[in-house]
Amino acid sequence: MPDPRADAIVELVTPLAERAGYDVDGVSVTPAGRRQVVRITVDADDGVTLDAVAELSREFSAALDVHDVMGDHPYTLEVGSRGATAPLVLPRHWRRNTGRLVKIAFTEPGRATLTGRIGSVTDSSAQVTPEDTDAPVDVAFADVARATVQVEFGKPARPKPSGSQRRLAGGSDTDSGKSRHRRDRPGRGDEDEGE
Repeated sequence: MPDPRADAIVELVTPLAERAGYDVDGVSVTPAGRRQVVRITVDADDGVTLDAVAELSREFSAALDVHDVMGDHPYTLEVGSRGATAPLVLPRHWRRNTGRLVKIAFTEPGRATLTGRIGSVTDSSAQVTPEDTDAPVDVAFADVARATVQVEFGKPARPKPSGSQRRLAGGSDTDSGKSRHRRDRPGRGDEDEGE
């Protein structure tokens, strides 16, 4: 059953993210002992920087406190990127991974999985070139049960931005790719827990 607080949070933070050039990719509210964990995942065409995660985290935290979406429940806010192995669900996920290797499981029973490189992408399909051929295949998103980017080792690395503009290469599942804020009681300020 969907949590109505998650829907309210999406409505609240989406304009803030869009104004900064990011998409809100997901929101979840889960119990963690006596507190709740609010996870907001963001994404952008050019990736998500650590500085952007920290800034969005501050803005989202302030908005959650002002609008009191969580009521009297103490919560921890985690803001992060999608992660390198997050499933490709929306056309923008496919577009943002053009040129990457993807493994696709289809909805049709008995149809073999396909591993190939993502080419051009439309709103309803993607051209995928299988590993064993140079002929691209049109893959309709409606036929895809699950698609995940494959981590490739030994490939030339993409150029890395310098300093604090370091990108979370396709995201991160580690604390270094997230910003956390904790609110213990209503009306009390946030305490940074490591950015």
